[in-house]
Amino acid sequence: MLIVVLLALIFRSVIICLLPVLVVTLVSMVANGMIGWANELFDLKADPSIETILIVVLYGIGTDYILFFLFRYRERLREGGDTRGSVAHALERAGEAIASAGGAVIVAFLALVLSSLSIFRAIGPALAIAVFVTLVAALTLVPAVVTVLGRALFWPSRKWRQEPERARFARMGDGLGRRPGVFAAVSGLVLAALAVFALGFNPSFDFNSSLPDDVESTEALETFQEHFADGAAEPVPVLLSSEDGEPLDQEQFEAFAKALGEARGVDSVYPAQPSEDGTAALFSLVLEHDPVSDQALEDVKGPIRDAAHGAAPDGTEALVGGTPSVFADLQDAMERDYSVVFPAAALVIMLILALLLRSLVAPWYLMAAVGLGFGATLGATVIVFQHVQGEPGLIFMLPIYIYLFVTALGTDYNILMIARLREEGARRQDAAARRRGRRSSTPARPSRPRA
Repeated sequence: MLIVVLLALIFRSVIICLLPVLVVTLVSMVANGMIGWANELFDLKADPSIETILIVVLYGIGTDYILFFLFRYRERLREGGDTRGSVAHALERAGEAIASAGGAVIVAFLALVLSSLSIFRAIGPALAIAVFVTLVAALTLVPAVVTVLGRALFWPSRKWRQEPERARFARMGDGLGRRPGVFAAVSGLVLAALAVFALGFNPSFDFNSSLPDDVESTEALETFQEHFADGAAEPVPVLLSSEDGEPLDQEQFEAFAKALGEARGVDSVYPAQPSEDGTAALFSLVLEHDPVSDQALEDVKGPIRDAAHGAAPDGTEALVGGTPSVFADLQDAMERDYSVVFPAAALVIMLILALLLRSLVAPWYLMAAVGLGFGATLGATVIVFQHVQGEPGLIFMLPIYIYLFVTALGTDYNILMIARLREEGARRQDAAARRRGRRSSTPARPSRPRA
């Protein structure tokens, strides 16, 4: 809905308002089919939850690519071009930027295959396939539709023939041209200040706290915790197993259970349940805190695991399982992924920008801008939710989601702006060279003889 309203304000055209919706709908259908095929062929393990992220990403980049093309098409029409010539001109001018932006986004998403978590290894290729389909549609389907519709594309508005004044943006551009250093310093410092708050991001695995207070599951949990220990709803299993396949010495179970019970965060320990062959035993821990809470995660990750591993008799191995243990391992895996995926994606995107811009310096500035945008977005989210609203933490997957959207949209905008700046710079240089050529070719006037 917001996209339709925005396009209505920009173009005042019914067809253009509906064009991104129709294109994204068609692209999502094709992309879902291709993702399903790739899922069977390469065992991506993509699940239906990807569809929500898929739609948001497709609307974001799909609308961007269509706008890139339409702005150049409308610009050429205003200069007096015909429909076919204007479409060809728009593809010539915007096609490289669109293709480069799409390529950079595809690479950024494919970098998620380096993740140690299967959910991200599935999301990355799935989104890359969707972006590829969107890119093909933006460079083929959209120009074809625009060629067929011609100037009827802008119906019912006729203001597309007039170049808007854009006084605010003109003043901003003039000010930036006069004092680029001031603009760069101010914007950079603001983004950097927001990015500092990203360091305070507290990943939370507590899904119960995000539920409304009036739903039955929340009320049941609160009622349960009024009468029982918070962790009684989901005891944490600790498995003690023999390393040599020999039966365990059950006389050691009491000492092991006592050590577990003394660990921080443990309310009580159920008696051991030996396996049928006696080579393993199950100890169930009732935690002091809700097993899906952040405090339970910290307790299991630290003192409970330490106690289990330290108290395991010789020749045995102790393993702590359950929901908080899964979250603890998930947290470690994501911290590892952040240090691998983000740098790998940045390196490949820089190579694409270097090839597009034919420069070794500009990609560093652009990637710094994307990096600051990522940090500032995460920092602003931390300010709003953790500091203003007082939330103890934010969903652990938030940095990955911000990476997906900020990288996609930020890279698009950077490539669009820089490609247009390069084009305008080259055009001005050519015009200046032609003026110099005309002056040098003009014969000098003969001087008058003095009287």
